[in-house]
Amino acid sequence: MRVAEFNREQVLQSAMNEFIAKGYNKTSMQDLKRVTGLHPGSLYCAFENKRGLLMAALEQYAKDREDEFASIFSAEATILAGFRRYLEHIISECECEQIKDCLLQKSLSEFSQQDDEVEQAVCQIIQIWKNGIQTQLELAQQREEIAADKNCQQLGEFFIMGIYGLRSYAHTKPAPGVLKRLADQLYQTLAN
Repeated sequence: MRVAEFNREQVLQSAMNEFIAKGYNKTSMQDLKRVTGLHPGSLYCAFENKRGLLMAALEQYAKDREDEFASIFSAEATILAGFRRYLEHIISECECEQIKDCLLQKSLSEFSQQDDEVEQAVCQIIQIWKNGIQTQLELAQQREEIAADKNCQQLGEFFIMGIYGLRSYAHTKPAPGVLKRLADQLYQTLAN
């Protein structure tokens, strides 16, 4: 049997973007063939089925977002500056003509209470993201960038809720500047 040769990361990026754009249920194998450049047989061989491709895309999405998060924070002089820049990045994705949605949010809304494995995978990725945010908050607390009496776990959860709220609210097409103002308010919960 011949093994299909392709750039796995590139295929997963293409599939991820299609799942984000259309949602899992509305993405057909023909759509995936078109965006990945692979024939259905190659997709089935490499990922077993469309759901297997989604699971692999979720893993890739988590890795990409984790790398992005680390890159943003490593480029800033302070942790709070990293949070500001991270929020600016989120807002830039939300203010595009074609809003860049979150694969986790989209998958969770489609699979919640329908597919335990996908739901657990998404929840685990969100937990890892929350842990990363909490770690940054604790480091900021150690550096006296944020108050010592703040509960970093609760602050991290609130921050994630705020990001998902911003992403959802972006779809209502608020007036220019509204998302930035809301992101500034979210940032202030960290800084004050």
